[in-house]
Amino acid sequence: MLVSAESIKVGHPDMVADQISANIIADILDRERKIGLNVYNMPHCGLEVFLGKAFCLVGGEVTTRVSIDVERIVRETVLSLGYNDAAVGLNGNNMGILNAIIPQSPDINIGTRAHLGQHKEIGAGDQGIMYGYANNETPELLPLPYVLVNRLMRALEDCGNRVFAPDGKGQVTVDYDDDTGKPLRVAKVLVSNAVDYRYVKKSERGKIKSMARQLAFRTLGKWVDGKTEFFFNPTGEWSAVNSCSAADSGITGRKLVVQFYGGYPGAQVGGGSVVNKSPEKVDCSAAFGARYAAKNLVASGLARKVSIQLAYAIGIAKPFNVYVNTFGTGKLSDRKLSEIIARVFDFTPAGMIKQFDLLNGDVYRKIPRTFFLDGYKWEKTDRAARLKKEAGVR
Repeated sequence: MLVSAESIKVGHPDMVADQISANIIADILDRERKIGLNVYNMPHCGLEVFLGKAFCLVGGEVTTRVSIDVERIVRETVLSLGYNDAAVGLNGNNMGILNAIIPQSPDINIGTRAHLGQHKEIGAGDQGIMYGYANNETPELLPLPYVLVNRLMRALEDCGNRVFAPDGKGQVTVDYDDDTGKPLRVAKVLVSNAVDYRYVKKSERGKIKSMARQLAFRTLGKWVDGKTEFFFNPTGEWSAVNSCSAADSGITGRKLVVQFYGGYPGAQVGGGSVVNKSPEKVDCSAAFGARYAAKNLVASGLARKVSIQLAYAIGIAKPFNVYVNTFGTGKLSDRKLSEIIARVFDFTPAGMIKQFDLLNGDVYRKIPRTFFLDGYKWEKTDRAARLKKEAGVR
């Protein structure tokens, strides 16, 4: 049985759009912190970024007590990702930038401010359904193809070889044992990366694929073998001058499936964009809250794999439904585990904001690159022991 997962580099145009929105929110949080920031006076943001050829549009809604320089943040973000010349598809120094941000709707605001709406606590910033997933294939309690393809993209970003321009994406296909369901080996690896020919001698162009292959196989380590197939830029050509938004627009939230679980079967994705919203919007906070609960459930040994669904109504703090699916691997019924999860975890916006440090601008700056593999607080397994106790399992 072959299963694939996909990931993208931070220079992919959709990721650039995500990073711009996250950095704007991070800047707002930094400035708000200087004048006193908490869950009751926090800013409310819902940003959308469109990246076109030599152009960026920032829209959406923001309510904050501070002023921000959107143009500066956009340029600094784009330049920090390596886009400083049209030769790589985008130049942060001279791109056009349009700021179309407006204040948050007052009807939404009353649901996300304590004592303003019908409820006396901070409510969910929107209705929505979010999912969290975990399984026991890796120490990270994530699917192996997802972990491997993310390692591969980070390796390409950090390799220091200027031949590989910022824009790129990849896929890893893992062969699983049909009887046990355990991963056996990496069967196929796909790397698509824009090539910056300014740093390649004509006589060495034929070596680019082998360079990418060597980097990929070194990164994937023991999981590759002599039969692993490798594909590089399967159209035959991808020049950096035709990369990023010079060739394909970038839009916030368009790579949600990739960023969450890489398209792994059974790992559903709900809600909307994540990194372009302030954390009272449960698209952001509850996506991480659901993952936190799922990871702890697997870490407790109560299930080998699990998907957790959280459903919210705008303006109401607690989810009005918690659903657990252990795919038949649970030591208790899914209904019983749902009841335990609801008791053990605080899924209110205020609770998750505090526990996951989501008013920290530095957390927002990190999230677009990887949602789960960077030491975040929602990746801790500190509730596993309590889950076992609640379940009555030793």
